[in-house]
Formats: sequence, C-alpha cells, structure tokens
Amino acid sequence: MDIRLFGDDISRYDGEVVALLLHEEDLEKVEVLGADLAPLVRARIERTAFKARKDSIISAPVYGGRVGAVYLAGLGKKEKEEPDAWRRAAAGVIRQAMQERFRSVLIAAFERLGFTEAARVVEGAIAGGYRFLKYKTNSEKSDLPPEVEELLVAGDDEAAIEKGRIAAEAQNFARDLANEPGNVINPTVLAEKASRLAEESGLECEIFQAEKLKEMGMNGLLSVGGASKTPPVLIHLVYRPENETKKRVAFVGKGITFDSGGLNIKPGEHMRTMKGDKTGACNVLAVMKAVGRLKPPVEVHGLIGAAENMPGGNAYRPDDIIVMRNGKTVEIDNTDAEGRVTLADVLAYACEQKPSALVDMATLTGACVVALGEYTAGLFSPDEAIAREFLETSVETGERMWRLPVDDERLKKKIKSDIADVVNTGGRTGGAITAAMFLEEFVEKDIPWVHIDIAGMDNYKEEFGYYKKGATGFGVRTCLAWLEKFGAE
Repeated sequence: MDIRLFGDDISRYDGEVVALLLHEEDLEKVEVLGADLAPLVRARIERTAFKARKDSIISAPVYGGRVGAVYLAGLGKKEKEEPDAWRRAAAGVIRQAMQERFRSVLIAAFERLGFTEAARVVEGAIAGGYRFLKYKTNSEKSDLPPEVEELLVAGDDEAAIEKGRIAAEAQNFARDLANEPGNVINPTVLAEKASRLAEESGLECEIFQAEKLKEMGMNGLLSVGGASKTPPVLIHLVYRPENETKKRVAFVGKGITFDSGGLNIKPGEHMRTMKGDKTGACNVLAVMKAVGRLKPPVEVHGLIGAAENMPGGNAYRPDDIIVMRNGKTVEIDNTDAEGRVTLADVLAYACEQKPSALVDMATLTGACVVALGEYTAGLFSPDEAIAREFLETSVETGERMWRLPVDDERLKKKIKSDIADVVNTGGRTGGAITAAMFLEEFVEKDIPWVHIDIAGMDNYKEEFGYYKKGATGFGVRTCLAWLEKFGAE
C-alpha cells in the first residue's frame, strides 16, 4: 500500500473515497467535506441514524461527483476515547473500501491529524487490510476484492506515517509466519528465515544446532525436540546501535513450530491450530525486523528456542529428570507442558547476555485463556516498574494485558518436586501463574523481567477491529512501543 500525507484541504480532494473519522460530539462538522458533499452526507446520517459510535461506519455513494463515496467512521465519545479507536476506525474504512472495490482512500478528521492519531490510523489501515492468501489458487483469488493500493492521510508529519507503517508491517510479518503450517515452518526453516532477516536488516545472527546445544547444556530444548526428525535450534539475533550504550534488551520467544503434545498427546480438537505455538518466536522475529528499521539507541537481542514437540522413540517422557542450562533440575510431569521447558533454557541463556530488561512472549497456557478470555494477555513480573510500563503501553497499543500475581508462596509449592528442583506443571488451578513461576526459576533475580502469556489471542476465530481470522501478531506493537520508551529514558 502506497501511503502518503495529503496536504490540501479535504474539500478539494477528487479521488475515489474520502473517509471522515468522527467523535459523537463532532457530527455537525461534516461541513469540512465541502459544500457539494456535506448535504449528501447529512442526509445519509439522518437516514441511517448514524451516531458515530465506536466501530460504526456508513458509506454514502456519490454519483457523478468528485469522489466515488464518502465514509463516516465512528470513534465514540471524545471523553471516553480509547487510543485503539483510531486504528479500528481506519481498519473499518479499508475493509469497506475493499468490499466496494475502491483502490484509493483519503482518511481525515475535521481537523488535521496529529502525530499520534496519524500513526494509529496508518497502523489500523495496514493491519486491517491484512490477508493471508499464499495458498489460495489463482481462480479463487480473482473472486476476492482487490486490496487498497493508495492511502492518503490528512496529517502534518511524514514521521508519523513511517512509525505507523513500521509497527503494522512488523505485526503483519509475524502474522504471515505464524499462519504458515508445520509442514512449511519447522525449526530449520525458522532458523533460515531468521538468518535471511538478519542479512536484510543489518543484524548479527548466530544459529546453534543440536551438537552445539549439547555442549551448551541446553537439555530442555533438546529434550522437547528430541522426537522430531527436524532437530531443535537456538536462534540469537543482535542489533547493536551505532553509538555505544549500556542499555540492553532481550526479547525471548517460544518457538514450538508444531505441538502435538508429545507422549501426552493432545486430543484432535486441541491439536488443531498448534502451528500457532510458534507465535512468540514469530513476534520476536518481527520485533527484530522493525528494530533494524527503527534503529533505537539500545542494544537489542532476539532469542528463540525452536523445536517440534512430537511423539516417538526419542521423545522425552513423564518422570524424566532434565538438567537445564543453568544447572537446575526439572522433573517432567506432562510432556504437553513443553513451552516452559524450552523457554527455561533460553531465558537462562538470555540472562547471560546481561540485559537491562528481559521480555518473553509465549502461547504458554490454556489456563490463562480460562482466566482472562481470548482477548487479554496475561502479564507476569516480580518487577513493579517494568510491569507498570508494559501495562500502560498496552493501553496505548490496544493490545489488552492484565497483570496476574507471581508472589503466592503457597501456590509456588505446587511446582516443587520431591526428587528434583522443580516440576514442569503445577496442576490445573492457577496454571498460568505456576507456569510463570516455573519460568522465574530460570531468570536472574536482578534482571527486570516480564512474561506475556499470549495463549488465546495468538489466533482469532472471528474477524473484528483490525484482525482477520487466523494469526494476530498480538504483542509486537506493544513491545516496539515499550522499547521506544525504554530507549528514550
């Protein structure tokens, strides 16, 4: 999509679609559309009883005029405005234009968009226009509405467009990867994609294969991936800023390219969509891709433990004891609690890089979905400052997060083993919390750490806002927005 600023008065726009984003209090300000269009739009408002409520949109076709149609997209009440309303409104505009087969759109408000609003509009437009059509045949593709090719934004700052573009394109990059099935993306292919990304983005890249992982004592990662014909790998990407810095951030992603459950095999209905168990890893690759474009004044590490959890003669078993990278021992209770076992090794390795902050993203527990639903990620951290920063940032990005506790000592006893240091599951009750407590065992105490459990919102079953059915890339934009703040401190 070609995205540019529109510097003229919108009453002089003569393209295909002009879309006006409005709060409920601003309905009378449609006069900015010009004397030729305003009467038509006012009549359309009256006929449809349009109130500019959040997520509402109407289309007014124009016959023989300077535009093909006028769209009005609601932002809701101004005093209750959610930052995400701008993104959702822009996404609605793009989808309406695609449905009506328009290829060029101007998005405006009754006054020129400020930097923040313009960036959110661009994010929503790009994310809202996303489609994963790689495996559709040409005949089926020809029946689909065309994509919007040109977006004009009535703002004043080119930097806002670039910021929004980078964030949304990173999210869509993560969606593309996560949507790929297990017969296309395995640990080896994921490593190849990381290597290619590093070359294109000016990043350092090191791939640790199975033999090296043995030397490194990454026995958790090796155990989880042991039954697959494709061996596990550790991916380590690094961005180093031009100027020397003491700030260093590490992003860690769960990279289970397919999760059968292992010997504790999943039932069929739960194995479906397990191609998405690599979403945390896809998010980390997307963040690093964006970092290569944004060039923040912070050293950034992207770390992924990639494995395929399969049954077989070399599969790890319930009752196994694994000596992890940091020397702690883990008793295996359930092989379907594999994500935390792989993450534990990678978190321990990440701590050795001495980051100033450590962030991990993982489709870790169904228990988190039960607790918070499918639209809110669980956030866990023993550090008040980083937890607060992430929660505040998530409000701005529209990626809902809710903090759950990791300080319940009685609950923590559930992951204590009689014969090892810890056990990899703590039972059904408080399952998301005990999983986070397990991970905490592998994070050095003096490193600010936040764990984001994105199970449930990695893959949506219905279309809404700027999401289609399928992979979401949830968490990418929050990480990028938080990183920007961290670098500015």
